[in-house]
Amino acid sequence: MSDCGCEKARQDLEEYLRNEVCKTEHAEIREHLENCPGCRDEALVATTLTEVLARACRESAPEELRDQVFAKLRAVQATAH
Repeated sequence: MSDCGCEKARQDLEEYLRNEVCKTEHAEIREHLENCPGCRDEALVATTLTEVLARACRESAPEELRDQVFAKLRAVQATAH
């Protein structure tokens, strides 16, 4: 298999991490990441960021914050009419 290179690996990194590339591209990018510390670090950062965001999206906002947001939305809607 041939190395796809840094430019290709970085261009398709998000799709690779979501398994949205064909098997051939997936294998080429995986091989590149195994042999390129810079791209591997970038993939690690992207994976970590995605995991942190996913966890944050599962958490509920504190009730007080939710009440403040809804009150502000109601106030904006009232003045818009």
